[in-house]
Amino acid sequence: MVDELPESPPDAAALAAVFDAMQPLHHPASFGPVRRADALLVAACGGELEAVERGRTTALEIARLKLDMASIVAALLVRPIADGLLGPEQLRAGLADETSAPPELTVAAEVGAIAEGLQRIATVHWSHLEEESAERLRKMFLAMAADVRVVLVALADRVQTLRELDARPAAERAAIAAEALSVFAPLANRLGVWQLKWEIEDLALRQIEPDTYREVKRQLAAKRSERLGLVDKVMGVLRDELARAGIAGKVTGRPKHIYSIVKKMRRKGVGFEEVYDVTAVRVIVEEVRECYAVLGIVHELYEPIPGEFDDYIAKPKDNFYRSLHTAVVGPGGYSLEVQIRTWEMHDFAEYGVAAHWRYKEGGKGSRALDAKIDFLRQLMEWQREITDPHEIADSLRTDVFQDQIYVFTPTGDVVDLPRDATPVDFAYRIHTMVGHRCVGAKVNGAIVPLDTALQTGDRIEILTQKQPRPSRDWLSPHLGYTRTAGARQKIRHWFRQQGREQAIADGRELVERELKRVGLAHTKLDDVAALYEARSVDDLLAGVGHGDVSPASVASRVLELEAPKAPPPLPPPVAPAHHGKPKGVRLAGIGDVLSQSARCCNPVPGDEVIGFVTRGRGVVIHRVDCPNVRNTPEPERLVALDWGGGQRTTFPVDVHIEAHDRAGLLRDIAEVIANEGLNLRAAQVDARGKSDIAIARLTIDVRESEQLVRVLAKLERLPYVVSAARVRR
Repeated sequence: MVDELPESPPDAAALAAVFDAMQPLHHPASFGPVRRADALLVAACGGELEAVERGRTTALEIARLKLDMASIVAALLVRPIADGLLGPEQLRAGLADETSAPPELTVAAEVGAIAEGLQRIATVHWSHLEEESAERLRKMFLAMAADVRVVLVALADRVQTLRELDARPAAERAAIAAEALSVFAPLANRLGVWQLKWEIEDLALRQIEPDTYREVKRQLAAKRSERLGLVDKVMGVLRDELARAGIAGKVTGRPKHIYSIVKKMRRKGVGFEEVYDVTAVRVIVEEVRECYAVLGIVHELYEPIPGEFDDYIAKPKDNFYRSLHTAVVGPGGYSLEVQIRTWEMHDFAEYGVAAHWRYKEGGKGSRALDAKIDFLRQLMEWQREITDPHEIADSLRTDVFQDQIYVFTPTGDVVDLPRDATPVDFAYRIHTMVGHRCVGAKVNGAIVPLDTALQTGDRIEILTQKQPRPSRDWLSPHLGYTRTAGARQKIRHWFRQQGREQAIADGRELVERELKRVGLAHTKLDDVAALYEARSVDDLLAGVGHGDVSPASVASRVLELEAPKAPPPLPPPVAPAHHGKPKGVRLAGIGDVLSQSARCCNPVPGDEVIGFVTRGRGVVIHRVDCPNVRNTPEPERLVALDWGGGQRTTFPVDVHIEAHDRAGLLRDIAEVIANEGLNLRAAQVDARGKSDIAIARLTIDVRESEQLVRVLAKLERLPYVVSAARVRR
């Protein structure tokens, strides 16, 4: 009902209205940021009156919601921010004041954070509006915002867009109105921002179904202002009667808007004259018995309409909603619905499984999302009772949607994935065969590695080959190609389809390659099968070939549990004097032994080790199969050691890399090692004469075998790297 909607105040009157709405929470002395933002708005819009008025009216909507100063400033500047006319530096400079106190500096920072969220949302094209897709868009909208204030400012801005639609072409008006009903009105509904919700819905309906809108509007004999007056009169009478009866209760109400009336007429298949809740009042009391007492008061005051009483307290709805509903003939002969409930019923209806938006929208949703929306609804309720705007800002910042990401396909469809999902996860979510044929990916137009963590708002394009050929590396948890169980299950299923003989052959090649990479090429496959308690080597290899067992995990386990067949006999343990700090090994149950790794065999945690007691250098740790230990002329100096469960330190490991020589090779190698949180102790690169093959010899510090397996695999995945393996002396 656009004729009855508030119009934008002209010129400076709009800014004055903003200041008036701010008065309850903000002292006029603190209006400085809004004045400077208004000047920034005028400058950014080139003095164009309509654009300036739009910003001021959007700010007025936010001020009426009793939000903080930063939200009002951001609303004033929402269009220039979304259009890219105002960047972070311009915002800081424009909002700064030579005499600015720290609180105002804080406002500028808050506005910058809100502006960042608004810019992210501005990049979204709300085009595909099937219900499932629209629900994902709504989720993504909230996830991208990360701050409820961003959502509220964006909703207020959308109201302004709908108010100005008449000047646009018909097709554009219809598209904007449709997305408003599919995405923005449900968001306002879920957050309980009713004053924005009803205006979005009515304005959208006027564009999509102008004849229906005009007919229902005509039948609403009273204008909205008159119906508001009716509600106020009824509420006043009910408050007086409750006080006279000694009942402590809260009375609220608002007239039903046109879109809601149309929906009810269609849902019930009735005409306008049979919609009895065009205007509604709600009474909330403490106890159930008081609900029925209030019902008696209402029926004494106003004539009940036959057949329009529902006792959902005695007989709750299927979704456990409880309340008394009655329809009466109110003042002036207008029908009036009255809802009566306790506070417990009200909280359950608003935030529980029977929340208003759930049964009105009829969507299924997820329990996790429902809980988060409920939390935001409660924040909105608390915000209305808070008097300190700084408390409001703190309460509205939330990361409750950060466990999911929402990304786009090239055609604009929205796909929801777990946080840190990769392009491989995305490919399998689109279609199993897209995943099987995936060879690369573009994110926002740029080619990225397949283990890249996706972010909300990314636009993903999967590059495919003709034949399906998924990689077993995608199943390795060490490499991080997949984060979703669904993708891994589909990859394993593909490998199981290839046949047992092929799986055994592939598994043998993968295991032998991985063992060689970590310096365990001498390990017998029978011993590996025994570690996994497999019935045979072929069973283990088939498991690797089918993708059920990762070759990297095999190497890691062998590295941790490997023991020589014939270790040398060990003398009784000898406990040397304790020196220094714990070094990660335990001698006779004592963990603070001064020790160092032998350079001849470079043991790492998981290796079977033995200690050699030196004079002045503590215990030197050797592998038990080290030739220097086996051939020592002083066996009495050997002591039993184990890695124990005490404090671990790092241990040096030698790595041999063969790669095609090119500029930046060592830099790329060092970057992989640093990204794994490891220390590169030494590095040397030599070229082989005229050959383009370079040999890199590294010494890196690792804490555990799994770390070694992971870094070797990532080094071998570098462009131009032929092989990367541990060197054991």
